[in-house]
Amino acid sequence: MENQVLGLAEAVAAGGGVKVVAKRAALAPARAWMPGALLAAPISNPLAHLAPSSDSLSEPWPQLLIGCGRVAAGLSVALRRAADKAGHEMVTVQTQDPRISPAFFDLVVPPAHDGLRGANVMPILGSPNRVTPKRLETEGGKWRGLTNNLPRPLIAVLIGGSSHAYEFTEGAARRLCGQLLKLRDEHGCGLIITASRRTGPTIGKLLRDTLKGDGIWFWDDQGDNPYFGMLALADHIIVTSDSINMATEAAATGKPIHVFHLPGGSKKFARFHRSMETRGLARPFKGDLPAWSYEPLNEAARVAVRIRELVGSHGATLVPTAD
Repeated sequence: MENQVLGLAEAVAAGGGVKVVAKRAALAPARAWMPGALLAAPISNPLAHLAPSSDSLSEPWPQLLIGCGRVAAGLSVALRRAADKAGHEMVTVQTQDPRISPAFFDLVVPPAHDGLRGANVMPILGSPNRVTPKRLETEGGKWRGLTNNLPRPLIAVLIGGSSHAYEFTEGAARRLCGQLLKLRDEHGCGLIITASRRTGPTIGKLLRDTLKGDGIWFWDDQGDNPYFGMLALADHIIVTSDSINMATEAAATGKPIHVFHLPGGSKKFARFHRSMETRGLARPFKGDLPAWSYEPLNEAARVAVRIRELVGSHGATLVPTAD
C-alpha cells in the first residue's frame, strides 16, 4: 500500500513544486477493529486515537493528501474535517477501493478489476507504483555488476506466495523450478530471482535449494533490495499470478511479462490478468520465452495530471519548497 501511495505522490511531484512527506498511521488497538464507515463518522474522531507507534497527523495541513487502506480512508476523512474547520483547502485522494462512499474524497483511484464506478472515481489497470524510466536507469546502473557473469537472455523471476485467492503449493513450486531450470539448461538463460515475505519458509527453502548453480542469482534478503535493478536489467520478467503490484510494476518496463499461474484465483484476478493480456502486456508462462514489446504502462502519470488539475480547481498552487 505504501508503494502505491508513494508512486502516485512521486508522479505528482514530477510535475514540480511538490514536497512528498510519507506518514505511516496506525490506530490504537481499541480502535483498530473499526470498519471504515465508522471511522469516517464525525463522532469517532480517529485522530484522537492514534497508536504510540503512529506518525503524528497535525497542522500544518497539506494541500494534497493521498491515502491507501481502510484506516487511511477513515483518517483522511477526519483530517479533511479538521482542515475545513481551520479554513484550509485540502484535496484528498484515495487509492484502492476505500470501502466507504467515494463522495468522501475528491478522487478515488481503484483498480479497474474492482468494478468501482462514480463521478470522482478514476479506475486504472492494476495499481500505481514507483517504477519510472529514471528509477530504472538509476537502479540498473547501481546493480549492473549483478548480471556481468550471467548469460543472456536474462530473466527476472518475481515470486509471491499464498494469499486469499491463491495457494502456492509444493507442486506449483516444483513445476516452476522445473520450467526455470529447463530454460537455463536448454536455452542458456540467466536467472535473477527474488521471493516475497508471502512465499513462506517452506516454499522459500524448496525454491532456494533447487534454483541454484551456474547462471542463477537468488537474492538472499540481505542488504539493499535489488528489485528495481532486476526490473531494469532483465530481458524478460516472470511473475507469479498472486501479485497485482508485481505484475503492474513489471509492466512499467515495457518488457515481456510471463505470468506463472498458481492454483486458485478469483473473478477479480481473472479480470485483471485478462486485461493485462488484452493490452498486450502479459502472457501466461508456459515454459518458453516468446518476445514482444509494448508501450510501458504508466497509470500513475495519467492520474497525476488529474490530481494537479484538482488541486488547481481548489484555488491552490503547487509551489516549490525550500527543500
